[in-house]
Order: sequence, then structure tokens, then C-alpha cells
Amino acid sequence: MSGGKHLAKGSAKPEVPDDGKLCLFSMRFCPYAHRVHLVLDAKKIPYHSVFINLNEKPEWLTEYSPLGKVPALQLPKEEGCPPLIESLVIAEYLDEKYPEPKLYPTDPLKKAQDKILIERFNAVIGPMYKIFVNNEVSPGTITDVSNGLDIFEKELRSRGTEFFGGDKPGMLDYMIWPWCERSAMLKYLLSDKYEMDKERFEKLLKWRDLMEKDEAVKCFYLDGETHAKFMKTRRDGEPNYDMLVVNPCKRQRTC
Repeated sequence: MSGGKHLAKGSAKPEVPDDGKLCLFSMRFCPYAHRVHLVLDAKKIPYHSVFINLNEKPEWLTEYSPLGKVPALQLPKEEGCPPLIESLVIAEYLDEKYPEPKLYPTDPLKKAQDKILIERFNAVIGPMYKIFVNNEVSPGTITDVSNGLDIFEKELRSRGTEFFGGDKPGMLDYMIWPWCERSAMLKYLLSDKYEMDKERFEKLLKWRDLMEKDEAVKCFYLDGETHAKFMKTRRDGEPNYDMLVVNPCKRQRTC
């Protein structure tokens, strides 16, 4: 196992225990890998984590992740121990394989509508990513983020529930959360101390506060300042993957 450290080129292949638990290849600051951690923790599925340095990928990574990317999930109980990649593919597999608690709606139409909204969130991810990685950002990029979020503010108002999943988070909540958590770094990255408009995004801001109290979210949560510190190292071309002291026991469930 990586013991919380991000394994890099030249590192030894991790010794994953032969205990039947799932093994997630991840990166601590990757929002796509974050999605899978959220689903695993929401369902209380026991798993091991191996963290990967994405700048200097270990030579053996493709043995576990064919495209050399994270997240990748190894399925030790399936014949041939196949890997799964792509966050949305993994999330849907886990929801079908481990149905309690069910995260996607059981109604086919509602499930399809939530999957469409997850795809539409890319309109937020794209411009938000530009803000994260660039030292100078055009005002139009911030406008694009706000316009994309309008869709989800309207959706929450229409549903009349605290979460997109109803009275508790569902798959849509968890799939968009990693970027909403990271939005808190904007006030540290932007000189004008950006804050979301409290009237325009009244429902989303209440949703964000409630999500921070969710047990699965708390398992992997980082505050905006911490996210910003990592992003600044990435902007400088030397991402500090190991800036956190990661408790491996927290990421490897035993019950």
C-alpha cells in the first residue's frame, strides 16, 4: 500500500492485501477520484487506497489502470481481478453492485434526468478549471461558472428538497460535490476575494453547508485554503501531492 504517500516513478509496486477488499488507485486532490471515494464512503464499502503521483507515474500503474489514469478500481472478487476506470462508470457500477443505500433514483426516467444533469455540470467544470490553473483569469470565465451554476440553483428550487437526492444526498449530489468543495478556494486564488452571490445562489449555498455535514463528505473533506495551497504548487509546475499527512487507516475501511 502507499501508506498515504503518492507513489511515483521508480517506486515499488504496492503490496495490496489479499483480503478481498476493493482497491482504489487515486490522487488526493483529484476531483474525479474524489467522486469514487464519496460513493465508497457513502455505502460504507471496505476498500484500500493507493495514491499516485500523476506527474511522475510509476511504471507499474498500467497493470492496474490500463490508461494510466485515476481513478481506477480493482475488483479482487471478480474473475481476473478486472480494473474499472472513469469516475462515472465506477460510480454506477458500485451503485448496482452495492445497492444499499441506493444513490441513483430507482425510477428509470429520474435516473436518466440526473445523469443528464451530471453531464451538464461540465459547463461549470470547464471554466472553473481555467480559474484554478491559470494565474490570470478573464472576467468572462467567472461569468461562465455562475451561468452554469444557475441551472443547478433552479433545479434545487424546482425539486423543493434540501439535496438533489431528496432528504439526503444522492448520486447527483456526490458527482458534483468535488468541484463545489473546491470552489471555496476561489477566494484564495482570486485577488477580489470571490464569493458566490447569496441571493442568486441561495439554495445552492444552503445545500453546500448541508453537504459539508454529510458523513461521506467529511471522510475526504478539505477546506478551500488547503485546496488553494495545492493548486498554487500546481500552478508553479511542481505539484506537492504529499503536502497532507494522510491517515491510511481512514481510507481503508475494516467494517
